[in-house]
Amino acid sequence: SGNKMSSQTTKVVLSLNATEVNLLKEGLNFKKNPEDGFCYIIFKSKDGLKACKNQCKHQGGLFIKDIEDLDGRTVKCTKHNWKLNVSTMKYVNPPDSFLQDQLEVLDDGALQLLELSPVHPWLTDPRETLELQEGEVKVTYLTHACMELQLGQKRFMFDPWLKGPAFARGWWLLHEPPDDALDRLCAADLIYISHMHSDHLSYPTLKVLSERRPDAPIYVGGLSRPVFWYLEQSQVKLTNINVTPFGVWLNIDEHLRFMILMDGVHPEMDTCIIVDYKGHLILNTVDCTRPNGGRLPQNVDLMMSDFAGGASGFPMTFYGGKYTDSWKTDFIKTERRKLLNYKAELVRSLQPRIYCPFAGYFVEAHPSDKYIKDTNVKNTAEDLNALINKLAPDIKTWTPKPGAVLDLGLALKDSSNSEAISNPPTNAKVYKDSWEFDLYVEEINSAISCEIFKHQSWIQFYYTWAGFKNYNLVVRIIESDDHFEPLRDGYDYLVDFLDLSFPTARPDREHFYIEIKNRVGVMRYVVLHGCLWDDLYIGFQNRISRDPDVYHHNLSCCF
Repeated sequence: SGNKMSSQTTKVVLSLNATEVNLLKEGLNFKKNPEDGFCYIIFKSKDGLKACKNQCKHQGGLFIKDIEDLDGRTVKCTKHNWKLNVSTMKYVNPPDSFLQDQLEVLDDGALQLLELSPVHPWLTDPRETLELQEGEVKVTYLTHACMELQLGQKRFMFDPWLKGPAFARGWWLLHEPPDDALDRLCAADLIYISHMHSDHLSYPTLKVLSERRPDAPIYVGGLSRPVFWYLEQSQVKLTNINVTPFGVWLNIDEHLRFMILMDGVHPEMDTCIIVDYKGHLILNTVDCTRPNGGRLPQNVDLMMSDFAGGASGFPMTFYGGKYTDSWKTDFIKTERRKLLNYKAELVRSLQPRIYCPFAGYFVEAHPSDKYIKDTNVKNTAEDLNALINKLAPDIKTWTPKPGAVLDLGLALKDSSNSEAISNPPTNAKVYKDSWEFDLYVEEINSAISCEIFKHQSWIQFYYTWAGFKNYNLVVRIIESDDHFEPLRDGYDYLVDFLDLSFPTARPDREHFYIEIKNRVGVMRYVVLHGCLWDDLYIGFQNRISRDPDVYHHNLSCCF
């Protein structure tokens, strides 16, 4: 019955143009939608914007400014004087009562507030919870974000990155997957791929799958940026890709169903998944920043999420201005602590029975990235679990090693049962110590000598194809060697994105300016295959300088 339900939708409830966004003041702003008269509250702080409907969750009353609140964060309901702190979206009077439902904020200069509907789609068509037998549900950690779930007779595999690098040649597997990991992938009944980043959509891994079992059933969310668009141009031919609408139960058999949800911050790109087996929920939020707009099921049996940080070129790949090594070290430390506290707080608020941090087990292993490896310090799973154990001692935490197995039935009966988790054999290799660098780097570098790059016209062709323009930004691209020294016979050119021209000098008008040194092999590989610039940026394959030092969301969305 669940399959016939309409999928989750997003509706734009308020739009502000760039001028109106600039006029928002620090703190509370009340804004009306001129078309339907509905009012919304936007809270502006140095951390960005938060927004909600001007409607009390208690009995639907309207909020006004709370004049007793000198910090200017609280609003008061005109019906029963309930008070909401809009900076945290928590009701403070009565305390611990509700969390206000936030609206999604899409901010790229202009602003759109989005409302998800329904808000809690997993509550549709509830099922009775049946007792699990020993051995009936087993969760095996393979590597990074790859988990295998055995659910009765079915085997479900998440995000298989089992060989080769990700983000061109920037990320390599930290853990050695079990010897039979690829066999298990090829035998899986269902494979879920959360999004198109190459540590989840792994080209070398899927190439093996396409050769051995091209009709393996793969499930992806109905994203506006299709998960498989890049692989469609490659030699990977997979014939059974199922695009699943958001917020709908997909029934696999009488006991097993799953639902894919979108991310609130990157709805065009990221997804997460809820698996329901016999009424037991497993929640995997993968890399989502605010999965389902921050509204998630509480008290699930097992929750897994990313934990590590360090998965961005910022600030390690930046140079000039304030970007000294000591500034970077301080920034990374602060961000890491913020991420650790945020993840621990999220887990504490959702109260899963068992929590497992994953999707952060990567290493910048290539010798040319030693600087990144040494400076890009990440949180460990042990750090996060220790904090959760302190904040919420009732939640059982699991730090998995490759091949470790959680028996969900046993763990739910008695979380202290040592047999609920089987560790891999003592002689099993945990950490990788060799990565076949030459094989993969040579494949990338083979793009350098490609015929197209003998003709300067490729530059105009490529940027016209990408189609990003009408934006007052000038970018200088410099092809470099592995040490980011400009190549003597490499390309060095300017792109003016205002009119998509290629001037020989920077224009006289005031403009944003970015200088990017790209490793030549990766840059040309990205151009040749139409990949995202994430391979360059998240893969630490470039060095970036900005003047002024401003992030250009629009540019990063288009490349």
